[in-house]
Parts: sequence; structure tokens; C-alpha cells
Amino acid sequence: MDKDTVFSLYAKKPSQIAEILSLEKPFQGKQIYQWLVRGVSDFDGMTNLPKSLRQDLAQKYPKLSSSDVITAQTDDENNIKLALGLHDASIVECVLLSDREGELTACLSSQVGCAMGCRFCRTGTLHLKRNLQDFEIVEQFMHLQRAASDKISHVVFMGMGEPFANLDSVLSAISFLHDPEGINLSHRRITISTCGLVPGINELAKRRVPVKLAVSLVTADDQKRSSLMPVNRSFGLKSLRDALVRFQKVSGRRFTFEYCMIHDMNISEDDADKLSRFCRNLEVIVNLIPFNPCPELPFETPSDAEIRKFTSFLKARGVDYTIRISRGRSIKGACGQLAGKLEENV
Repeated sequence: MDKDTVFSLYAKKPSQIAEILSLEKPFQGKQIYQWLVRGVSDFDGMTNLPKSLRQDLAQKYPKLSSSDVITAQTDDENNIKLALGLHDASIVECVLLSDREGELTACLSSQVGCAMGCRFCRTGTLHLKRNLQDFEIVEQFMHLQRAASDKISHVVFMGMGEPFANLDSVLSAISFLHDPEGINLSHRRITISTCGLVPGINELAKRRVPVKLAVSLVTADDQKRSSLMPVNRSFGLKSLRDALVRFQKVSGRRFTFEYCMIHDMNISEDDADKLSRFCRNLEVIVNLIPFNPCPELPFETPSDAEIRKFTSFLKARGVDYTIRISRGRSIKGACGQLAGKLEENV
């Protein structure tokens, strides 16, 4: 292995593991693969390998992954946020969210930082440092699984970064997570969230990977959206809607609009009118998300009364919506709060 190559056994097929480790018996690559997906993090724990081989591999490769957990924060609802140190000293965050039924969702990052610059998102203040490689994405899942109290049932690419700006690595990670002989996570339990990068939506439709799609809409007013989300200046609402119509024809699946509700910004009756018109003839549900406050951002969370008023507007117009209960807010692990910084535990 080249001295400059970053070592990780994750996001690899058994044959690739056998090649990387120069194993004499190819079936041992599959054995190691099976141990990896079960969460074993060192060769010593791979008990069906010969002891001499385990000792040799452990000496050559004391770490099986390229990242380490630097900090772990947990709240009263058992949500967990991990800050991971990467091989180049970058920091990326990932979150484990627990719902009322006890199901666990891994919220994974696809980039270090983000180039999209959405004004209501804390990650957008960081700018983009680099894309994550597929194994760095899978390692987030594995670190979260080791911290979890039960098996992770869902994955959402809603962490740091724009997944469609790093689609090859994201889809490679999804392939690993989906493998029936490995993690065996159904495509229907995996969601890619985008700020509205139209070429990425088109590419996903072209590749026909049957994952769920979520689009951060925030407003159906072009002028407002351009002020809040710079991506709208390149791919306006008409372009976005055309791409979503094409995606829906190919996938036959309902998708989600993520609608971050911001005080005094996008929750008026006029906003409801425009959202209703934008949703017309689309198989879509609007996921209403009260803005999660961050000290770096100038916006406010709407009051309960404001939210009730806005939802009454939507209900009167027949818009199919749900309100997301923001989990992980106290550990800055909720939607829009990730920043890849070391923060004090709560």
C-alpha cells in the first residue's frame, strides 16, 4: 500500500479487503468484512481468523478506520452527536437521532463544511473544505452504531455538506450500507437531502437508485429563496420543479419538501399560497421544521402561535404537511446546527 494512501477497510468489498491486506486465502476477506459490519473495530476480535494472522494484521494495521471519535454529546432523549477527527485533522459531525418509538436514525455528513451558503444553516458559515470519501461516510455510521443502544434503522444524508455535490462517494457509501450480506439497510430507509442542486436530482433519477429524496425548499418565493439560498440563483424554482417532476416520473415515489419556518420570513398567508401552488400536482409531503437557533445566525424560531396560524393556512389549501419535532437541539445536533467544531458537552 502506498505510504500516502489513507487506510480504511470500510466501504470495501470482501475481494478488495483481501487485496488490501494481501491475504493468501480470499475467503478471509469475506470473514473480515462480516466482522466489520458487525461493529468489531480491531483484528483481535475477529475470532474465526487464525491467531497468527490476527497478530500479524494487528501489528501492521492497528487501526481499521481513518477517523476517531473526538467528542460525544448525549441529551436527555438519548440523541447522540459525535465529532470525528479525520486523517487530515479536519472535523466532521454526525448525529444519532432517537424517535418516540425508539427507532434510531443516523444523520450523516457528506462534506467537510459546505459551499452552498444557506443563510439559515450553521454549516453554511464554514465554507467548503473538501468532499468526504466513501469510507469516511461509512465510518460515521459505524461510530454511531457502536454508540447506539440498538440497531440503526434509518440513514439520512442531512448532516454537513450537500450530498449531490459529492454524489459518487455518497452512492458508494449507500451501496455498502445496502448490501444484503452486510449492513442490509433497505433503500427505502435511506434519504438524500439536497438544497435543490438540480443536476444532482437529474443524475439520481438517471441512475435509478431507489432511495428517498428530500429537498430543502424553505420558501416557494423565488426572490426570498435566492436571498436565503444562493443555489436558487443558479437553479430557480421553475428549474427545480421541472427536475422534481422528472424524478417523480422515473421513481414513482413521493418525496419531501423540508420547510424551515423562520419568524417574520416565510410563514405568512402569501407564503402559504405560493407553497400550495408549487406543490400542486406533485406527490409530496411538506416537512415543517421550526428554525433551530444558532448564535452565528440572525434568525428567530417562530412562536407556537405563529406555527399554528401558518399550518391553518396550509390546511385550508389542502397542503399535505407534518411538523418535525426537532431532536438533538440541546447538543446542537438538530437540523442546521452542525458546524464541525469542538464544543463543550451538555
